[in-house]
Amino acid sequence: MSLFPLLATGISGLVGSKFASLYSNKYQVQNLDLNHSTQPTDITQYDQVLSALKASQADTVIHFAAFTNVTEAWKQQGDKNALAYQVNVVGTDNIIKACEQTGKFLIHISTAYVFDGNNSDLYTEDDKPNPIEWYGQTKWEAEQLVQSSKINWVILRIDQPFRSDAYPRLDVLRKVVQGLKENTLPPQFSNQWFGPTFIDDFAKVLDFFVRTKTTGLFHASSGEKWSPFEFANLIKNTFKLEGEVKAGDLESYLKTISRPYQKNTALNTKKLISAIDFELTPIKEAVASCSIE
Repeated sequence: MSLFPLLATGISGLVGSKFASLYSNKYQVQNLDLNHSTQPTDITQYDQVLSALKASQADTVIHFAAFTNVTEAWKQQGDKNALAYQVNVVGTDNIIKACEQTGKFLIHISTAYVFDGNNSDLYTEDDKPNPIEWYGQTKWEAEQLVQSSKINWVILRIDQPFRSDAYPRLDVLRKVVQGLKENTLPPQFSNQWFGPTFIDDFAKVLDFFVRTKTTGLFHASSGEKWSPFEFANLIKNTFKLEGEVKAGDLESYLKTISRPYQKNTALNTKKLISAIDFELTPIKEAVASCSIE
């Protein structure tokens, strides 16, 4: 059986590589990447992006690539020539324009960090973004470019992803595991909330949108709300790890730093659940399915 061609940016990253691995028998994914062996592609250079899209028979582009280091992005605040803005905004704009020229469907991966974190409830797709730091600002600008374009698109927002197997860059689960094993885990905030995204489930979400070409804006995390303190304790208890999980206070911590933190980035996934043709894995089950060796 021949593989279905796909184009993707950032396919070697934490999220993209898991999708490629899980669907290696279904999709032949070409990575739009500087390190590609035959057609290196810098997404900040429009001519290179357009050339790659024109050369591919794929009808869909999944845009994983992003500058996601929030602290480093904060240091670049307001600098449109720096890497965060160039990758997240200029790179996205180039992909959109190339999709317009080639008629390709765009799956754009975004983030809960487009919100200010002041909601006490789960954020819905109808809530107005109001980013409070540079990473979220660049991702929100990218979203607006996608939404104002003439292409067929879907935007999928996620938050704090983790996967069932290990990856060279530690995800949110394995940072806790490492901290507990080495007894270096800092206090975990009990008054901050997020919505963990199980990457193995998110891969299924991506497959659904590739298959169906469903358009629109969707929140694609777990649909659950956890504090870092609760999540760390879940990990400790699930894997019976030594080490202590200490409760931290976000309000006190914010007084010691200049970079803002959102109090809540948990996402409501009712819209997604009503669209997809499978069930999402509850976070407790997702964590239990992970390998930490």
